Amino acid sequence: MDIRIMQYFLAIIREGTISGAAEALHVAQPSLSRQMRALYEPRLPD
Repeated sequence: MDIRIMQYFLAIIREGTISGAAEALHVAQPSLSRQMRALYEPRLPD
């Protein structure tokens, strides 16, 4: 897992909402949502 994604996840917890975390991280809310969706989607083995 990329450290950046973990920082995003922690910011969402800290801020309480994805929108709040996006604002605090200075990233667009849709891209943050996409990153979190990718985190939770099941990964197929290579």
